[in-house]
Amino acid sequence: MTHGAQPGHPCPAAGNVPGAARPMHRAVMFGVVSTALVMSTLDGTIVATALHALQHGLGASVTLAGWTITAYSLGLVLTLSLAGKLTEQYGSRRVFLAAVALFTTASLCCGLVTDIYLLVALRFVQAVGGAGFTPSATRIVVEHFGAARDKAVGLFGSFFTVGAMVGPLLGGVIVSSWSWRGVFLVNVPIGVVLIWLGLRYVPEDRVRTAGHGSQLDLPGVSLLGLGLLAGMLGLAFLGDRPSGWVWLCAAGLAIAAFGLSAFIRHIGHGQDPLIAPRLIYGRGFAAVNAVNVLYGGAGSGLIALIPLYATIRYGIGAFGSGALLAAEAVGAVVLSSVAAFELRRTGYRMPLYTGAVVTAVGMVALAAAPVGLPAYAWLAGAAGLVGIGLGWSNPASRNAGLQLVPNQAASLAALRSTGMQVGSITAISITTAVTAQAGDPGSALAWTYIAYAGLLLLAGLPAVTRIPEHHGSW
Repeated sequence: MTHGAQPGHPCPAAGNVPGAARPMHRAVMFGVVSTALVMSTLDGTIVATALHALQHGLGASVTLAGWTITAYSLGLVLTLSLAGKLTEQYGSRRVFLAAVALFTTASLCCGLVTDIYLLVALRFVQAVGGAGFTPSATRIVVEHFGAARDKAVGLFGSFFTVGAMVGPLLGGVIVSSWSWRGVFLVNVPIGVVLIWLGLRYVPEDRVRTAGHGSQLDLPGVSLLGLGLLAGMLGLAFLGDRPSGWVWLCAAGLAIAAFGLSAFIRHIGHGQDPLIAPRLIYGRGFAAVNAVNVLYGGAGSGLIALIPLYATIRYGIGAFGSGALLAAEAVGAVVLSSVAAFELRRTGYRMPLYTGAVVTAVGMVALAAAPVGLPAYAWLAGAAGLVGIGLGWSNPASRNAGLQLVPNQAASLAALRSTGMQVGSITAISITTAVTAQAGDPGSALAWTYIAYAGLLLLAGLPAVTRIPEHHGSW
């Protein structure tokens, strides 16, 4: 099928979407939800620059300081699907405002704490708030943007990239000119403004009939949380290799397999499951999820290791190696924006095919020895090429699932973000474990980039052939 929605999953004509907002209100709404997405993504990276100051300020160990980042990632992974379910059940405006309020309050408390253990706990709470942004923002766009909703959703990828790029730079400025507490407190005035604008410009949720009053799937949440948490710990043991790491890693991965398989069985037989089974492995959705994990998840994780690679292989300093991420981000932001506006003409498969090829070429270029250029210029060009490839494919991967069932946009957005988080964590854990045991860490990282390029072409391209094609608005 080349045009329209998949049979059995009709969606309203884009121009007749009920509740489409006026253009001026749409612009304000888009600014509000986009700012929230940037704030959430930025907070996942900004803390990295404050770890040293935070460690000394609270008298904490390096490991405990690092848990302020891990706790945030863990909170996102464990609660994204629940946030999607809550959005479908209670409405996008309610969940969005509640998420911003929780995120802002937790940020304030993070900036005032005097105990590292409390800070780690609050970072988890902060992530619970941040997890509500993506599903609620996506549903706000689907419900109120009419024929422009596919372009607006496609642009979300640019804002995630901006947050990831600006976070370390902004964190460095705040820590050097103020305090580590500022990386949390900076969210407070932004959050207050977002709540005010959201109350004023985001329309109230319509009365819901389907699914109204349904119970939250707490057993499903527990099984999914068990599987994801055990898997993350198992991979962490693989990377850190403490005493008895083989047994710890095996136990973690075994528990993860049990928890996730039990979760799949549970949702297949539950009355109102946390995630509808067909959204995970149904026709079309399985391919979309595989692409999201492989392209956005694993790809983003390996990109985060570019500064480490530049340092250990070429001896590039901390600032210069970190700035390489800006080259990747610029490529991603520009091409993601262009691809969002071209999506109705290109359809979904062409950007995913070409994006995979360009990304693979960029990864191989990262691994290759520089030819005719200084090492830094070569790495910057290769990183930019990776950004172009991933940016060009981003709007297509984001819209491919949504156009099949727009009425479950929140759950799909949450599922996509969860898959990307899992893909990123897995890629980083495996790569760092391999690098830690290698005699030549730089060469090991280079071979990892080559392996990913091969995986992207051998597994990613076949998955794209199974994604339902679509041209035009949805």
